[in-house]
Amino acid sequence: MALNCGILGLPNVGKSTLFNALTQAGANVANYPFCTVEPNVGIVQVPDPRLQALAAIYHPKKITATSIEFVDIAGLVKGASQGEGLGNQFLGHVRAVDSLVHVVRCFDDPEIVHVNGEVDPKRDIEIIETEVILKDLDTVEKRISRVEKKAHSGDPVAKAEWAWLASFRDALMGGLPARRFLRQIPETAPPELSALLSELGLLSAKAVLYVANVPEGDVLKGNVYSDRVFEIARAQGEEAVLISGKIESEIAALSGADAELFLRELGLSESGLSRLIQGVYRLLKLRTFFTAGEDEVRAWTIEAGTHAVSAAGKIHSDIARGFIRAEVMRYEDLVALGGAGPVREKGLLSLEGKDYPLKDGDVVYFRFNV
Repeated sequence: MALNCGILGLPNVGKSTLFNALTQAGANVANYPFCTVEPNVGIVQVPDPRLQALAAIYHPKKITATSIEFVDIAGLVKGASQGEGLGNQFLGHVRAVDSLVHVVRCFDDPEIVHVNGEVDPKRDIEIIETEVILKDLDTVEKRISRVEKKAHSGDPVAKAEWAWLASFRDALMGGLPARRFLRQIPETAPPELSALLSELGLLSAKAVLYVANVPEGDVLKGNVYSDRVFEIARAQGEEAVLISGKIESEIAALSGADAELFLRELGLSESGLSRLIQGVYRLLKLRTFFTAGEDEVRAWTIEAGTHAVSAAGKIHSDIARGFIRAEVMRYEDLVALGGAGPVREKGLLSLEGKDYPLKDGDVVYFRFNV
């Protein structure tokens, strides 16, 4: 699946600095609100050391990582849902992405203006969330006005839709983002609900990863500001990661070996990019499977529970159409034994059908006939 994450937050929280570090795309960075108007877009390869381990076994001509698209959305401000600070344009950009990376300022710096005067993560998070909820409330109320008359006339389909919309409205008016409200809906909910949600495209239904942007000296343990971000994330059932945009900018300017040395000197085992991507994967319940051979070793991203035939379709529709079976090895077995031959000899290769749910780390060869 193509991952698409929007990076958002208030102005001057370090969004574009982080975006530049992640993508090395050279987005404009400046110390004033609305420096970013049109969103910057960058593609980031997902770091996965398992690719190199598989390449050491297969010696392929090509190694292909999976990737994530990051979109640097301009800073939102209070009143954005009513158009303040070009808010309607910016919220439209939020609508276009699959998930959100919400950068929260967790550093004091008198040289970098805070749009609200002082650092307060709780207030800053609430401003963004409130504006997104207000935009959703406007969307839901407009839809209610469209179906209300038919619902009151007794139309059963309109009545059911009106009931769902009324529950959405009540939740949003209570300050509850759609993603948290939707967790309360049973899995037995009718398919019409999913269709309605897809049509509405509620902004607050999108999964959110909070990024606490801290100074360089706080990247290991955080600070009182980042502690508050993590408290809020836990209370909401969301994910949060600790990142220093300054450190990530410095890492981005270094070669691979120099970057590793720099990280070790700081006492870090991995970059903020890795932590952020891992957070996105946990947030969206994503998994990685591999295909491996002499031509190419490649990583593929799927949702948890994806069946083998659907995963095959990611590679090519013909493979899914002519699916015969999936020959599956565990990454750990393949690396421990040093190749596919020993894995087969040990009886650790399994033959799976269309409905086999792929697991993270599966190395798969698809047999098919078209």
